[in-house]
Amino acid sequence: MTTTFPDISISTDRLVLRALEEADVPALAEMMNDEMVGAWTAVPQPFTEDAARRWITEYAPAERAAGRGLDLAVTEFLTQRLVGVVQLGKTHWRVRSTELSYIVAPWARGEGYASEAALATAQWLFADQKFERIELRTAADNTASQQVAQKIGCISEGVLRNACIARTRAEDGSWIDLRTDFIVWGLLPEDLDGVADQMAEAGYSSYTDWS
Repeated sequence: MTTTFPDISISTDRLVLRALEEADVPALAEMMNDEMVGAWTAVPQPFTEDAARRWITEYAPAERAAGRGLDLAVTEFLTQRLVGVVQLGKTHWRVRSTELSYIVAPWARGEGYASEAALATAQWLFADQKFERIELRTAADNTASQQVAQKIGCISEGVLRNACIARTRAEDGSWIDLRTDFIVWGLLPEDLDGVADQMAEAGYSSYTDWS
């Protein structure tokens, strides 16, 4: 039984999802230093280019080799600009389940890229990798992330109380931890029925290919 993800490239009409490369270091560091990323993720702040390079050259390859997950750069098809990251983690190969998360750069928000990238990843996981479940966890107040989960067909399955650490800015500019709830979302293969068509009607890509 396969217990590692392949070196994959996933394409939509507007996006290419591929392995992170060293050339992504400056854009990745800039993206991770955004205020919203700092507030809703555990990414260290400030996030340096050295940290971005270690993520790309050490952490991501180790996660894939160990079968724990997969980190994909989300890039615009036309410009090849890095606009986000999709991550798979906590993968359970016997159950064929994994946890999906996404980050979109501030300069690329409002374009539907998170939904498009997440849906394309889910389609690949279910069709090509024969997965049976994808899980998402969103902080209780992170409405943008929750909207993405809903757009791709996820079903809200419950709340993990006090399970999430978000962050907020103090008056002196430092970060303060803020405990909140996680909303747990589940996505099964049958939940995708009609989702691609709905997104296409809304003006977002419904085409997905991988190699």
